Amino acid sequence: MSRGAVRHRVEAGRLGRLGRGVYGCADDETSRLRALFRRLPPGTVAGFHTGARLHRFGAVPDGRVHVIVPPGAGAPRIRGVAAHQTVLPVPDAVEIAGIPCAPAARCAVDLARLIRRADALPVLDLCLRVGACRHEDLRTEVAWHAGLRGVRQAGQLVALADPRSECRQESQLRLLLIDGGLPPPEPQLWVSDHDGIPIYRLDLGYRDQRIGLEYDGGSHLDPGRLHHDRSRLNWLAEHGWRMRVYTATDLYRRPRHVVASVRALLTASG
Repeated sequence: MSRGAVRHRVEAGRLGRLGRGVYGCADDETSRLRALFRRLPPGTVAGFHTGARLHRFGAVPDGRVHVIVPPGAGAPRIRGVAAHQTVLPVPDAVEIAGIPCAPAARCAVDLARLIRRADALPVLDLCLRVGACRHEDLRTEVAWHAGLRGVRQAGQLVALADPRSECRQESQLRLLLIDGGLPPPEPQLWVSDHDGIPIYRLDLGYRDQRIGLEYDGGSHLDPGRLHHDRSRLNWLAEHGWRMRVYTATDLYRRPRHVVASVRALLTASG
């Protein structure tokens, strides 16, 4: 295609400048990434936040494109690109929508090593939930990272990762209780009636002690949802369950209160 043809399509909005000397569909993120990789050293792969997003567990947003550059290759300086030079090669890269990418377990463990614990566990939970990899893959990847910065945190969190967690806040509430010295609560705990038929599901809970924990997000403000929640809480109370409902304010501004209240319930249960 000639320069004039390219210029005409750009002016018409049919093409956009995706990178230096590279043009494509401007509103297509996948095209932009493919174009970017034309400017990167051979063997470079998407990883960290970008790799997690490609594998469908991008729970931690980041406006930059994160790539892993092969050992010995020069890290390119491109605006909006975070180039990670690593001592660990990526011998088993995969291709997603034409973009070379580190395996899901590699992306998850790299993130779990470097970001906050409260952000890392939701990433690992979601990685398992969407089926991007298996728990065994995460453990193998942690062993491969032995000696690197943050691998101890990654190993601790991989041991706690659970695909049953359904949202970021549930993962964070579970981690808050564990870090507070309490037993790990069971995610998505089903409560059955006298006939053994499961009828209600709790975000988190301790089955033997009949303690249920819920995270109350914005969806619970819907009138229909609110009516259902009240009926459910009444039924659970009538059947010996002690419930605690926490909000974002509790989780992020009053974490000690959350831990203390659950500890008091567990202590009262003997």
